[in-house]
Amino acid sequence: MMMQTPLTMTQMIKRAEKFFPKKQVVSRTASGIQRFTYKEIAERTRKLAQSLQKLGVERGDKVGTLAWNHHRHLEAYFAIPCSGAILHTINIRLSPQHIVYIINHAEDKVLLIDLDILPLIEAVKDKLPTVKAFVIMTDDQELPETSLTNVFHYEKLLEEASGDYEYPDDLDENAPAGMCYTSATTGNPKGVIYSHRGIVLHSMALGMADSAGVSEKDIAMPVVPMFHVNAWGLPFAAVWFGTNLVMPGPYFTPKLIAELIQEEKVTITAGVPTIWLGLLKELEENSYDMSSLRAVLCGGSAAPKGMIKAFEQKHNIPFMHAYGMTETSPLVVISTLKSYQEELSYEDRLELKAMQGILVPGLEMKIVGKDGEAAWDGKEMGELAIRGPWIASEYYKDERTTEAFRDGWLYTGDVVTIDEEGFMKIVDRTKDLIKSGGEWISSVDLENALMAHEAVFEAAVVAVPHEEWQERPVACVVLKEAYQGKVDKGELLEFLKPQFAKWWLPDEILFLNEIPKTSVGKFLKMALRDVVQKDLSETKK
Repeated sequence: MMMQTPLTMTQMIKRAEKFFPKKQVVSRTASGIQRFTYKEIAERTRKLAQSLQKLGVERGDKVGTLAWNHHRHLEAYFAIPCSGAILHTINIRLSPQHIVYIINHAEDKVLLIDLDILPLIEAVKDKLPTVKAFVIMTDDQELPETSLTNVFHYEKLLEEASGDYEYPDDLDENAPAGMCYTSATTGNPKGVIYSHRGIVLHSMALGMADSAGVSEKDIAMPVVPMFHVNAWGLPFAAVWFGTNLVMPGPYFTPKLIAELIQEEKVTITAGVPTIWLGLLKELEENSYDMSSLRAVLCGGSAAPKGMIKAFEQKHNIPFMHAYGMTETSPLVVISTLKSYQEELSYEDRLELKAMQGILVPGLEMKIVGKDGEAAWDGKEMGELAIRGPWIASEYYKDERTTEAFRDGWLYTGDVVTIDEEGFMKIVDRTKDLIKSGGEWISSVDLENALMAHEAVFEAAVVAVPHEEWQERPVACVVLKEAYQGKVDKGELLEFLKPQFAKWWLPDEILFLNEIPKTSVGKFLKMALRDVVQKDLSETKK
């Protein structure tokens, strides 16, 4: 028999303080770059935990954060769960109505707020009955004038704390440590609770050599927001492993991201495809030293094959495709090649890299088709179902639990194929698949093909109703600046023809200035359908 020692987050921050006190957190805030050692971060984290306790935060209470990626948010990542409370990261890009819903549904007791986000909360303060105190995170010495009551200055709270606080040693590994809500393209956001055990095991998975391979030697920069599935768990893993962290802060640009990679010698970074499309554009226009990068981790939606190829062949930057969701902490599969696959031609390797990848150790997956489990042959499609120790088992106080969680599995809503080697490929979301004449068309495959054209910056494909065929695809394209007015629909259709059956080709290609996106940078198909319908109806007139 083995010892039954609890897997709690306290061991993560304690390890960083004890073994890696000299390692650094580079934090960009509103006033510029600040640098802290893990020794300093650990001390500040204990003081924050002590301060929250003085504000009345007890075990099981939720503490909400409305903040960017910086050192104070990192301190909250550990101070809140390690004291027995629950870290609730709130997506600041959601609508005010959804933010009010989330805070009230979670019953947040205290909110930690970045100064620039203060007006958003001031506007809805009378709709937040459970919130008893507001803590403003700012570099300024004094708090601004505010209509909020019971307001505290983050840094002054830490100054007043003694620092002799000790984390409780009786935390249950299955107790809630954090929570996050889905970005909700339809209906209200759904809450997901993360346990201490789930976060620890997920962090361990991020450190596996055939996963992201995060280690003490790395300098990690999570560009993905800390309010988006815990920045994909990178801050947790980095602190535990003693990895230097670079936090890009508020309102960053592709130029700023490139400069941080160059100046701080970042080795691994993570973000959604729209972030990397922006960086790619910056790298094409200006010169930077990106030689430190060993991996660009990309998830959130499928990465275009052309973008992967540009990073790897033009800029010699290894690209790592991954898949996950809020309900999965998020890492599920990652596109790391097997040893014998490294011997394939680059084009064959690229085909594999453009897939989402193989299952991370510790999880199970299956494809569920209309007639039961689908074959792993790379052709048969079905809904992806997942289970494992860092996969949610339900939504927080939400009747939609019964739709997604059945028989011990999470049904993701993603339609996929899995090939004989175990490589999973997203075909589409169940709601985004296009059914034309009884056959399915993948909007994702069409989008990736269009974005492989040298003139295309972004592309999204949606279904429109059709009298004869039920639905037909329409493509929406944003051209790169240099190609605007020089590329037409006919050229793009000719580019697609050799790649797809004739009936897959879009009935129309619309050129837009921008494609609507969700709060986390994914294409917002619901809003895009409205744009397409309006454009098509005006064309008919």
